[in-house]
Amino acid sequence: MTATTRTPQGERTRAMRLRLMEATVSCLVELGWAGTSTTVVSQRAGVSRGAQLHHFPSKQDLVVAAVEHLTERRRDDLSAAVAELPEQGRTRAVLDVLAAQFVSPVFFAALELWVAARTDEDLHAAVAPLERRVGRETHAYAVDLLRIDESRGSNRRLVQATLDLMRGLGLAASLSDDTARRTAILDTWAITLDEELER
Repeated sequence: MTATTRTPQGERTRAMRLRLMEATVSCLVELGWAGTSTTVVSQRAGVSRGAQLHHFPSKQDLVVAAVEHLTERRRDDLSAAVAELPEQGRTRAVLDVLAAQFVSPVFFAALELWVAARTDEDLHAAVAPLERRVGRETHAYAVDLLRIDESRGSNRRLVQATLDLMRGLGLAASLSDDTARRTAILDTWAITLDEELER
């Protein structure tokens, strides 16, 4: 007779929270803010309502935690992509890495939160600090990826313009497949950056 090996409670809790995070983001992307409920998320994650409510008492707690969690995962993906950037054509490759962050499910889920937070004071209070932090981190990553000193010349403004451009392209991608237009725009913007950035 063999003894069954039980998974430690901490690991089970982490796995359950991960399922809830993934289910929340997929619901936001597929159903939007209005269609995402704690009931739908718990069913999709295969987690009991009681367990879900124990960890995340409200829909707001759940969605903010999910976007924050997956933003951290996106940061890890970004760090991994950095190691593979080529020296030749680096600026254009950096734009591809950044653009990928703005056409991801995490971005589309965050977009749902931003729109809902515009008219929901409580949600805005929870989302705004997260968005500011993510914005600062993304800006710092872009500076590092481009290998520039942002205090020189117009470098800081050019990085800000780059990230604003990426958000706009991400918004366009939320409505339709905009790959060809996005590629052409990024080709042109890479040339502009190589000409204008002070390295």
